Amino acid sequence: MAAVLRGSRYLGGKCCKHVDFAFVSTRYMASKTSVGFVGLGNMGNPMAKNLLKHGYPVIATDVFPESCKEVQELGAQIVDNPAEVADKTDRIITMLPSSPNVIDVYTGPNGILKKVKKGSLLIDSSTIDPAVSKEMAAAAEKMGAVFMDAPVSGGVGAASSGKLTFMVGGAEEEFTAAKELLTCMGANVVYCGQVGTGQAAKICNNMLLAIGMIGTSETMNLGVRLGLDPKLLAKILNMSSGRCWSSDTYNPVPGVMEGVPSGNNYQGGFGTQLMAKDLGLAQNTATSTKTPVPLGSLAHQIYRMMCARGYANKDFSSVFQFLREEEEGQ
Repeated sequence: MAAVLRGSRYLGGKCCKHVDFAFVSTRYMASKTSVGFVGLGNMGNPMAKNLLKHGYPVIATDVFPESCKEVQELGAQIVDNPAEVADKTDRIITMLPSSPNVIDVYTGPNGILKKVKKGSLLIDSSTIDPAVSKEMAAAAEKMGAVFMDAPVSGGVGAASSGKLTFMVGGAEEEFTAAKELLTCMGANVVYCGQVGTGQAAKICNNMLLAIGMIGTSETMNLGVRLGLDPKLLAKILNMSSGRCWSSDTYNPVPGVMEGVPSGNNYQGGFGTQLMAKDLGLAQNTATSTKTPVPLGSLAHQIYRMMCARGYANKDFSSVFQFLREEEEGQ
């Protein structure tokens, strides 16, 4: 489907300062037309698969060609770079590791904005600095496109089952169009406000997640040292006031739960390096807003230490193993 223009940037020969939303987007009516997807890593891969399962033709690319194999076998069209994705479709989702990656994918030599169509909807599900989301939105606006930030929560398991939570920031007029696609990959799609507010919500969530995982790991480790069976302790915690997501859904102790990274030598899941990155974003925003976050600061330091000790590529729940090794080294 051709790109749907919300309004010309040129009225009577004069350039408008912003995209005119007077013409309400009808892109949401173009169901089952192609969707671009950039970034097919641990999260992006299952997200793209869910779009395919819902009948959307997917045009995808990744900096690592081997990451494209699975979705290609399911019917996705693979192209060489983000600019080619933008040339072939007017709805694009990106899922990338960090702010520099997002900047390169959107504004680099082969970036989306090199060939973006006017009226395109660009949804970024990466977790990045809210300020970068605002910069990308401004750059997209200059090209007549709309950028929305829509980071996710739920991890690889929720990405695979289509039960992610999306926190969406951007023009409210475009939320319906974005939600059409996001509901194929998530159980909850929440509008948070203008561009950057989705990132703000995600950063707050991940700071709490890190603090909770460290607390759960400390608690489980203490209980084991006191002679409690870890499965019994987890059962008690999960029927008591100490219950939390890290204890009842993603327990960090090997052998307590099946189907979580702790049962697979902490492989897969959400990497320690990525958690350290997200906590760094929380620290930066806390500093800029003069917000005290003492536990967030300690969590950041712990995950940075873990990265320096060889845990960078292990799931963030490996903080339990890290604490055990610290204890044994004393």
